[in-house]
Amino acid sequence: MSEKRALTKFLRCVEWSDVQEAKQALELMNRWQMIDVSDALELLSPVFESEEVRAYAVNVLERADDEELQCYLLLLVQALRFERSDKSRLSQFLVQRSLKNIELASFLRWFVNVELCDPTYAKRFYCTYEMLEENMVKLVAGPNDEEDGLKLWQSLVRQTELMAQLCSVMREVGYVRGNTQKKIEKLRQLLSGLLSELTYFDEPIRSPLAPGILITGIVPSESSIFKSALHPLRLTFRTLSGGNCQVIFKKGDDIRQDQLVVQMVSLMDRLLKLENLDLQLTPYKVLATGQDEGMLEFIPSRSLAQILSEHRSIISYLQKFHPDEHGPFGVTSTCLETFIKSCAGYSVITYVLGIGDRHLDNLLLRDDGRLFHVDFGFILGRDPKPFPPPMKLCKEMVEAMGGAESQYYTRFKSYCCEAYNILRKSSNLILNLFHLMAGSNILDMASDPEKGILKVNSFMFLVW
Repeated sequence: MSEKRALTKFLRCVEWSDVQEAKQALELMNRWQMIDVSDALELLSPVFESEEVRAYAVNVLERADDEELQCYLLLLVQALRFERSDKSRLSQFLVQRSLKNIELASFLRWFVNVELCDPTYAKRFYCTYEMLEENMVKLVAGPNDEEDGLKLWQSLVRQTELMAQLCSVMREVGYVRGNTQKKIEKLRQLLSGLLSELTYFDEPIRSPLAPGILITGIVPSESSIFKSALHPLRLTFRTLSGGNCQVIFKKGDDIRQDQLVVQMVSLMDRLLKLENLDLQLTPYKVLATGQDEGMLEFIPSRSLAQILSEHRSIISYLQKFHPDEHGPFGVTSTCLETFIKSCAGYSVITYVLGIGDRHLDNLLLRDDGRLFHVDFGFILGRDPKPFPPPMKLCKEMVEAMGGAESQYYTRFKSYCCEAYNILRKSSNLILNLFHLMAGSNILDMASDPEKGILKVNSFMFLVW
């Protein structure tokens, strides 16, 4: 019982229908050395039905700090499906922790709210939503002029009202016939006229993407529309601190799968940094606010397709922002190193998650050399193209490193190996989180959860 990682394996072997055996197993569990949080997540998967075992897992989770808990929150909300009751120990834990951190509360409210559309579990998720509301409105203001619970809850409800108004804006813009420019003019006209209350809010609203930031209104002149089938909005919000933040609002597109992938990218970035490996990733924020709507953080960047069309090569583009006649290929060594690291990070992560449909339009590059991926419609080995390459690395990226024989490409391969080995050490955590998604409505998980998890297993060479 001193080998803590053996506990989950032991509990898998128990015949829980045998009352005597189950009783002895629980006694042993409580005497076992305390397991790690990553192993506790396995005990919340659908494999374990015992309420005592699941409550034990929650007790272990209480040791996680808020930053770590936020990495798992989306997946833990999905795990509520596997609980035996609507007011489970897990739901109570999530609510109690959220009452102490407004960011956790905001995300928990949205994650639960989106699941209300699932008819099978709507009652359970509504119960958690109700529990959060009832407990939050009872909070008393602190001695340092903090808001009381009712005001905090109302500030979260205003986020939903904002989303509804943005949906109305998209409908109005959608009625406009003509090109994208005419739609942009209509958007700015609406924000300055009929919907001018969106330009200056009566009260600041917590940003749904970053609840720690208070937004005070939309800047019409700096808001636009993307030229694509669904015409997503690009909105610039003023912040209470005097700055700006830019977001993308989409309607008509299910971004829950993108939300899951970016959550995993963010987690993997954290795991790499804990091992002192910063690969200059860009885990931009994504929040699904409904089955077919949501908000994404806007990161100023250009697609590789655009860059290659206008500049012929990635290096020519980087020379424009970071020229250095003494540096490698005419760019600063810092910029090239940033590019190499980000290429390595995303090459490994997209391989581990089995992300498909990669092309030059969904590979974006920032001015400082950071490359990142967007649009995750195909994951866990699915791809619209037959025989896709396992590692998503295009020849233009290799050319930017000086070719396959250069010292910079050798460094790229070294970063890939280091990152892959670090993530393999945390394979248990990554797989346990995917097990929690087994009952979700996310497209590539819902179709065949076991097959998806086996794919991740094989990508990490855990099965042969």
